[in-house]
Amino acid sequence: MPCSPPSLESQAANHSRFEGESGIRHFDQQPPASRGPRINEQIRISPIRLIGANGEQLDIVPTSRALELAREADLDLVEVAPDERPPVCRILDYGKLRFRTSQKGNKSGKVRQQKLKEIRVRPKTGDHDVDTKVNQARKFLEHNDKVLITVLFRGREMQHQEEGRRVLDLVLEKLADVGKVERPPSMDGRKMTALVSPKVVAKQPPPRPTT
Repeated sequence: MPCSPPSLESQAANHSRFEGESGIRHFDQQPPASRGPRINEQIRISPIRLIGANGEQLDIVPTSRALELAREADLDLVEVAPDERPPVCRILDYGKLRFRTSQKGNKSGKVRQQKLKEIRVRPKTGDHDVDTKVNQARKFLEHNDKVLITVLFRGREMQHQEEGRRVLDLVLEKLADVGKVERPPSMDGRKMTALVSPKVVAKQPPPRPTT
């Protein structure tokens, strides 16, 4: 007697058993990845175009074979071009890839916040100490921070505010090449202050080549 064709139920059972054994589904379209590229067992399409760990082209291979090669190298199989047909996957260290990507993202998106720094002097501060304070303020301005210069008066020093103004003017003069006075000197209680902001230096255009 001729053999009857297998029923639909038996065909479905055989297909399900094969899929469970191989772990690979064969189809043309994949659902979009929710976050990041597919890696290792997340890659469900087969075959794929494989790139080796050193960038070498390894042709089109079954996904199961690509996973074996990645495990042998103690690396990951990463889908790098899911829209290609077949999709392109590469053997690499996915942990290092994520780290480098996050570092690049942090550098590109990181904007340094301008800070307000302060240096303090006294009406009787000597020239050497003034130079030390000026060097500190210069570094702040070169890092694009603002600098509040404060002259502190104590006791009878309030009767000789011109001495404090002389020291303050000396500091401002020494910083003129890297900073501009945003708020001129003024008294605030027993303090005389001035605010200096970084000076924006216009970039010089590159010299034109001589003909």
